[in-house]
Amino acid sequence: MTSFADLTTIGVGGPIAIFLEPTSRVGVIEAVEDADAKGLPLCVIGGGSNMLVADTPFNGVVVRDARRAVNVLDEAAPVENGERIVHVNAEAGCNWDDFVDFCVGLGLEGVEGLSGIPGTVGASVVQNIGAYGQEVGSNVQSVEVWDRKEKRTCDLTAENLRFGYRMSALKASMYAAPATPAAEFFPTPRYVVLSVTFALHHSDTGVVGYGQLAKALGVGVGDRMSTKDIRNAVLRVRASKGMLEDSHRYFAESMRGTKKAGLVAIAHDAQRTQSGNDEPDFNRHSCGSFFMNPMLTVEQAAGLPEDAPRFETTLPNGDPGIKTSAAWLIDHAGFHKGFKTAEDAAAGLSTLHTLALTNRGGASAADIADLAKTVQDGVETAYGIRLVPEPVVIGMDLR
Repeated sequence: MTSFADLTTIGVGGPIAIFLEPTSRVGVIEAVEDADAKGLPLCVIGGGSNMLVADTPFNGVVVRDARRAVNVLDEAAPVENGERIVHVNAEAGCNWDDFVDFCVGLGLEGVEGLSGIPGTVGASVVQNIGAYGQEVGSNVQSVEVWDRKEKRTCDLTAENLRFGYRMSALKASMYAAPATPAAEFFPTPRYVVLSVTFALHHSDTGVVGYGQLAKALGVGVGDRMSTKDIRNAVLRVRASKGMLEDSHRYFAESMRGTKKAGLVAIAHDAQRTQSGNDEPDFNRHSCGSFFMNPMLTVEQAAGLPEDAPRFETTLPNGDPGIKTSAAWLIDHAGFHKGFKTAEDAAAGLSTLHTLALTNRGGASAADIADLAKTVQDGVETAYGIRLVPEPVVIGMDLR
C-alpha cells in the first residue's frame, strides 16, 4: 500500500486507502468528482514537497496527476513585429524544475530564479512559489481548473487568483484562518488545477533580483545575466543550504518517471559531488521552508529587536506592513542549525538552514510536529510572534 512517506520529500506520513494517477484530463476530473460524490477525504498531491501528513491512515483518495506535457502556444523565437511575449502551457502534473529547464533551454525569461524548487506546475500556483526575486504569479496568464463546488471547468486569470506572499485564491479556499483548515475544502482547494498558461519573455538573459544570488554570480542586484547562468547559480545556492530535494527519491518505485531521467541524473551527480558519497542527504529530507516569514503591522514590528530584518510590504487587508525573517527569529530564539529536542531525536533542524525541519532518518510525522511546536513556542515566548507553517498540515494541528 502506498503511503505519504513514499510520496513526500520529508518522508513521513501514513498509508493511503486509495491512490490514483490519472493519465488524462478527463481522468483527473473523474477521480476528483468521484471522491467528492462519495464524500471521501480528497488530497490532490503534486511533488509532495510542501506537506506534512499524520502517521495515521488516510482513509480517502489521493490523486497525483500523471500528465506532464508542456506546449508552446506562440512562436518560440522573436517575431518580425518585435513581440517578445511567449505563452507556454504546462499540465498540472509536470515537474516544476523540468518546466523551468525547458523554458530556460528555449531562451525564455521569467522563471529561472525558481529553479530547483521541488513540486509540480499545478502546486506552484496554489502556493505562489517564490525565490531569489521571482514569484510564479508574476508570469501566470491563466489557470484552467476544475471547480469542485460548481462541478465545471473554468479559466482563472491572474487577477482572479489574487496572488500574494505564498498565497493564492486557490490556497485561500482551503483555510478559515492561518493554519486553520476550512470546513468544506481541505486538504484540496475548491479549484483543482488542470493546467497553467504562463506569459514569458523572449530573452536569454534575466534580471538578478536578489542579493545572495548577485553575490554568487559576482554581479550587482538588477544586473542582467544569462538565464542559464542564473539557473545554475540558483541550484548551487539552494544546494549549499540543503534546499534541494534528495535525488535518491526518484529511484524509488513510487516516484520513478515523475521527473525527466536526464535531469535526475544531473541532480544525482551534483549531489554526489557535493556530499562526497552516494548516501541520502538528510538535510534535504524536509518540506523546504517550514515557516512563513511573518507579516506584521507597523505597530507589531516596532516590538522587534533593532537588528531584526525588516522589509516593507503590503498586508492582506491592504495596509502597509513589515515582513520579517522567520529564520532570523528561530535562530535568535535559541534554535540554531542542527537543533533537536533530544540528542537521539530522529527530527531536527537542518544543519545548514534553520528554516528547514528535517527527517534525520526514521522520523515520524509526530516527531516533526513535536519539533515544529517546540520552535513555535520558543519564538512566541521570545518575540510574541506565532510562526505559521508553510506546508499543508494534514491530520495534525500546528496553529
